[in-house]
Amino acid sequence: MVSTKPKISWKTLTLPLIGIAAFLVYLYLFQVDIPEIVATIQKVDVLVYFAAALLIFVDTFLYAMAWRVLLTYLSVKISVLKSYLYVWYGTFMDLVIPAESISGEITRVYLTTREQGNGVSGKVVASLVAHRLISMGVGLTTIVVGIGLLLAESNLNSLVFNLSLFLIATTLFFLFLLLLLCVKKDWTLGVIDRLLRVVEHLTRGKWKLGRVRSNIIKAAETFHDSMREFGRAPKVVAFSVFWSSLSWLSYLAISYMVFAAIRFPTSFRLWSIILVTQAIVTAIKSIPMGIPFEVGLPEITMTTLYAVLGIPMNVSATSTILNRLLTVWLRFFVGFAVQQWIEIKAVKASMEAALTEKA
Repeated sequence: MVSTKPKISWKTLTLPLIGIAAFLVYLYLFQVDIPEIVATIQKVDVLVYFAAALLIFVDTFLYAMAWRVLLTYLSVKISVLKSYLYVWYGTFMDLVIPAESISGEITRVYLTTREQGNGVSGKVVASLVAHRLISMGVGLTTIVVGIGLLLAESNLNSLVFNLSLFLIATTLFFLFLLLLLCVKKDWTLGVIDRLLRVVEHLTRGKWKLGRVRSNIIKAAETFHDSMREFGRAPKVVAFSVFWSSLSWLSYLAISYMVFAAIRFPTSFRLWSIILVTQAIVTAIKSIPMGIPFEVGLPEITMTTLYAVLGIPMNVSATSTILNRLLTVWLRFFVGFAVQQWIEIKAVKASMEAALTEKA
């Protein structure tokens, strides 16, 4: 089996540290009152913040169910628990590898094929691509709705409006591109063939890719067959959209509850601001270009957008910090624990199988 497990490099620690430093410099340059932020955090409503933390687990569960619906339809049998744990594992890889738009999905392909064999790889990839298309669609809808609500309430800042239009156009472009690759089998096979030729050229023929090429082509054909199956199953897709929408609402509710925890006046307009801000941040991360956008840049983006949309700078920074403690660092440590547990189990299973063969 050719391992597709993502590798952790020195960038695992370097990029987050650079991101944190950049955010601190940002706070300093904009003269944010850090002592006031610390004082506000010390007075946070612990029960409300704890409820927001619990929503992290709810959000992940609903996200996993949206993926599992698609997998199950393709006859890839995976339990609710395993799908949930695999998503946590993928989330951890998203956070430690600077290519969030693909690393978590590669991890889920790796885990599922390691358990069930390369024969299901095409189906797994199809489920993940369909899941990505659904998630991008939900996010796109959120930006449009959020912008509409803000325009109805007041004059919208031109920076936010133009950025939203750019991300809407970019998301639509990648949605269209992904859909074309899903429909045009010849295009996909052509891209694969060119990529393999590039690899062969760079390695000067040292890597014998004949067997790899046949396996990848077989998986690509299975992928296209699976995508056609989704096209004939609107109810399955709709069910996955339902789970994805609930997951996204849970994610948005985390931000709302963080504001409530620091006793900032909540309102319907706050929901609109959260819709636009979180949709913009998520849209940038979801664009499949491997953009290193997890620590530092999101904090700066969120704080800036909140402030531009009318929330005081100190409140914006405080809310962002508390939000990212849950959506990044809580997820990081839970994902790390899940990753360690899964890999320890895999090692034990491998050792037991080796002992059984010797016996």
